Amino acid sequence: MITIITASFNSQKTIKLTIESILNQTDSNLEYLIIDGGSTDKTIQIIKSFTQKFSDKNIKYKFISEEDTGIYEAWNKGVKMAQGEWVSFIGADDILAVNYIEIYSEYIKNNVDLDYISSKVNVIKNDTIIKTIDEGWNWNTSKRYMNVAHVGSLQNKKLYKKYGLYDESLKIAGDYEFLLRAKKNLKAGFINKSTVSMGADGISNDNLFLALKETKSVKNRHKTVSMSQSILDLYIAYFKGIIRNIIK
Repeated sequence: MITIITASFNSQKTIKLTIESILNQTDSNLEYLIIDGGSTDKTIQIIKSFTQKFSDKNIKYKFISEEDTGIYEAWNKGVKMAQGEWVSFIGADDILAVNYIEIYSEYIKNNVDLDYISSKVNVIKNDTIIKTIDEGWNWNTSKRYMNVAHVGSLQNKKLYKKYGLYDESLKIAGDYEFLLRAKKNLKAGFINKSTVSMGADGISNDNLFLALKETKSVKNRHKTVSMSQSILDLYIAYFKGIIRNIIK
């Protein structure tokens, strides 16, 4: 069984479509957990309105709402609650393909020894695909930068038993840091299909630089590249980001 976890906070504008994409799955052998950070808008009201629908489809469904320190604390709560062998994280503005569970379940049957599986992910803005993340985890690339999306990825629960949970002191690069712990020993698979539409965040330059600083920090922590290479990677990525924002 696959457990899907959504961390939410004041997500009333988008979470309905996310939840509906879970309910619409062609394979209902899944568990869905929503870890809310204490929303003050109508998010909780929307979440509660789906309880009976999940029951009707015989899908395990549970949510909690309480203050947290950020997405990685929410994820850690979800991992501790998860009953599935595999865990997937879906944002409160992301939409799954209707055969998401079916695609991953079939892939797992034919690749039983994997730790981590990712797929293509479409990044959407104003109902338009602006980018497709279409690479799988590869150590030679991944030791320098995060080349896969945490959305549309599955982590085997055995990874958490071996390497622990997410570092809650991080704000943006915690998923990358977690995968770096295994280094080249991570047994990763890739599905060459788009399984998720991910909402574009419109990251500001300030948040971009924070993300890159955290990325540099976790690379240094795990000594994946030299210090000088990590600094060079940071500034190359930062200026590329600025150019992309100017073009937009």
